[in-house]
Amino acid sequence: MSETVQEIDTERDDAVTTDAPETKKEKGVEDDVLVHEGDIAGDYLERLLDVLDYDGDIDLDVEAGRAIVSIDGGEDLEKLVGPRGNVLEALQELTRLAVQQETGSRTRLMLDIAGWRADRREELRELGKSTAEGVRSSGESVRMQPMSPFERKVVHDAVAAVDGVHSESEGEDPKRRVVVIPD
Repeated sequence: MSETVQEIDTERDDAVTTDAPETKKEKGVEDDVLVHEGDIAGDYLERLLDVLDYDGDIDLDVEAGRAIVSIDGGEDLEKLVGPRGNVLEALQELTRLAVQQETGSRTRLMLDIAGWRADRREELRELGKSTAEGVRSSGESVRMQPMSPFERKVVHDAVAAVDGVHSESEGEDPKRRVVVIPD
């Protein structure tokens, strides 16, 4: 009899657990999926580095609901970033496709090489903040240069932190840009 009661209690606990917005159990499962995506991406990128005969250390992390893969180290890595991160963006898409091929589902994996994305994020935060402050002071909208989705997201977040202005994206990729507008 106590076995049956225990089963019912377990089922009830599971029902309560799955009704919650995000439980530790679900978060752990999601993190496991993201770690698996990172492992697949790491193996793919390791093979790429071997083919190119480039040195680099691959670091895997999970942050903000996405797998983050970083390659640091070797001198040749700048070539994998390219002008304005164009090669990095292409490698990220290829890596995402490799993960999708293995898992069967789309990934939001983020790739950084030689710290370029981290450095660029900081530059864009400053640019977004200073542009927003200038728009607030002048009362005039500013259209920024075309940017990648990653770059636009960072700028939108920086603008959102400044009172008295907001931002929107306009145009079509690859010429999509951020417009900062006074409130």
